[in-house]
Amino acid sequence: MRKFIHDDFLLETDYAKELYHNYAKDQPIIDFHCHLPVNEIAANNSFANMVQIWIEGDHYKWRAMRALGIEEKYITGNATDEQKFLKWAETVPYSLRNPLYHWTHMELSRYFGVDKILSPKTAAEIYGICNEKLASPDFSPQNLLHRMDVEVVCTTDDPLDNLSDHAKLGISGFPTKVLPTFRPDALIDIEKHDFSDYLKRLSQLTDIAITDFESLKVAIGQRIDFFHAHGCRLSDHGLSHAFGGAFTPDQIDGILKLRLEGKSITVKEVAQYKSAIMHALGEFYTKKNWVMQLHLGPIRDTNQAVLSKIGINAGVDSIGDYQQAEQLAGFLNQLNNGDSLPKTILYNSNPSDNEVFATMAGNFTGEGIKSKVQFGAAWWFLDQKDGIEDQLNVLSNMGLLSCSVGMLTDSRSFLSFPRHEYYRRVLCNMLGNDLKSGLLPHDMEWIGQIVKDITYNNAKAFFQFPRVMKNVGV
Repeated sequence: MRKFIHDDFLLETDYAKELYHNYAKDQPIIDFHCHLPVNEIAANNSFANMVQIWIEGDHYKWRAMRALGIEEKYITGNATDEQKFLKWAETVPYSLRNPLYHWTHMELSRYFGVDKILSPKTAAEIYGICNEKLASPDFSPQNLLHRMDVEVVCTTDDPLDNLSDHAKLGISGFPTKVLPTFRPDALIDIEKHDFSDYLKRLSQLTDIAITDFESLKVAIGQRIDFFHAHGCRLSDHGLSHAFGGAFTPDQIDGILKLRLEGKSITVKEVAQYKSAIMHALGEFYTKKNWVMQLHLGPIRDTNQAVLSKIGINAGVDSIGDYQQAEQLAGFLNQLNNGDSLPKTILYNSNPSDNEVFATMAGNFTGEGIKSKVQFGAAWWFLDQKDGIEDQLNVLSNMGLLSCSVGMLTDSRSFLSFPRHEYYRRVLCNMLGNDLKSGLLPHDMEWIGQIVKDITYNNAKAFFQFPRVMKNVGV
């Protein structure tokens, strides 16, 4: 009986098979956006069992289990790890046509050599096999990254982080570069109740009295310098939508002072501040030649009952229906007018925004830079076969697919790197179908080079990661 995840999985034509096996399969991985815990990479301790490495923190799995009616104690509660695994195994057969079904079996195959379908019948056997392998040093976090040929990992880090684990890894001799990403959401969300407390912590860390917008920018600049010294070359922003409204320095000073005094501000003032702080951050990124990532569109933490029990990242987020085009255009245009638009990647959570984002990216170019503003890979709920195909098709029609920087995991799991393989197979299958139907010429050498560029070369050139990590102290 043929294995489910076989060598030609998702590859429908001989052209697709040739493109994948000869050009895509062996490209190293640059994972430029993920949520892996850097402390676990640095500590390099083995995981006790499959739940700890595979289910804990994975809100994709949690959502599927809840949809099946699984009790919360078997998801995030106090059930034993083995009980939680068995409940996940009970869920998997019901996840047919969800990307989790493919990811689950690709991960079992690629990491553990398990080619059986996970179900209640096979759960105990698979749990035992995988746990036995996890006990080996070969399955430590660093060895898992090395096994998947991960060249660069960019974690997601708060501006106040001391980056000590990144520093340790930078001088450890570990061949995978583990670099921080500057995620300043807490500096942007002025409406949050803990905003003033966060600025106090920033002030203490930088030894800068934050009394107005200018002093806030000085403090932020110090942290950006610190991140840059630790190898950071990207920022990341999780926003409902971009903020590109008009503002004046006096207005922003007044708004900021009100919040520092613990006073409330209007919705309009929130938008003005966010427009100003995002503009200032964009200017900083340009000076450092960083890439700015904008993850736009989700509505987060919608189920208050679950949120109060579990906390953020509980798996109760969804696609939002915010208007995107006008504010995004204003934001990018303001920076571009001041010659301060950094290289940027736009990610949308709402599929109806695909064409908006793809065409917006094409509005802003840079001489000597392939697609300075990128329409990023299918993200979050769109990170599945149909969503990936839609993103590739829209980018092909509205821009240059050949200039794409490709895929990322956006994951908290050390077992998620087969998502790069999944993307590569979908990409090669799409191009293979075009070759078969005569929509592309039979020039495998050139099309194969394009595949190499999308899966590796473009990202390497776009991000310009430091070649050698300096000893910046621990």
